[in-house]
Amino acid sequence: MVQHIRNMDGSQLLLTPNRSMSWRGNIRIWLCLCLVSGLIASGMLWMGAWVVLPFAGLELLAVAAGFYRTARQCRRREVLRISPDTLRLEKGIDRKQAEWDLPRRATRIHLITPRHPWTPPKLLLLHRDTEVSFASFLNIDDTKRLIGILESQGILIERRQATEGFWF
Repeated sequence: MVQHIRNMDGSQLLLTPNRSMSWRGNIRIWLCLCLVSGLIASGMLWMGAWVVLPFAGLELLAVAAGFYRTARQCRRREVLRISPDTLRLEKGIDRKQAEWDLPRRATRIHLITPRHPWTPPKLLLLHRDTEVSFASFLNIDDTKRLIGILESQGILIERRQATEGFWF
C-alpha cells in the first residue's frame, strides 16, 4: 500500500505490504484448524492409531510458526522522505531498523521490469557504491502508483529490462 503525505519541506511516502487479515483473524483461522485437526486426531486415537496425535501437534506448530512469520513480515514499513536536497529511506518492522540519506541530485532510481507480466517490477536507489532495494513487497498496481508519484515529484526513473533468472 502506498500513502502519499505532503509536508511543508517536501513529501513523504509510506510503503506497507497489503494485509489481508488482522492478527486476530489469523488466530481464529488457526484455532479452527486446531479444532478440525483435533477432531481428526482424536478419531484416529479412538481407532488405535495413536501415532497420529504427535504429528497433528507438530503440524499445528508449523502452521502457527508460518502465520507468525507472515504476520510479522506484513508489519514491515518503508518511509521515503523526499525533500528538495535529499532522499531519505527508512526501513523496519515495528521500528526503524535502517536508514539511508542520499543526495537527491546524484541519486538514481532504477526500475527493473521483469520478463514475466505477473511479477512486479524491482526498484533500486543508486548513489555511487550504495544500492538499496525498496518497495519489494508492493504488488504491480501499487508499484505503478509509486512510480507515478515519484515521477510527479520530478525524480528521474531509469528503466531496465531484467536480464537474468527465470522469473526476474
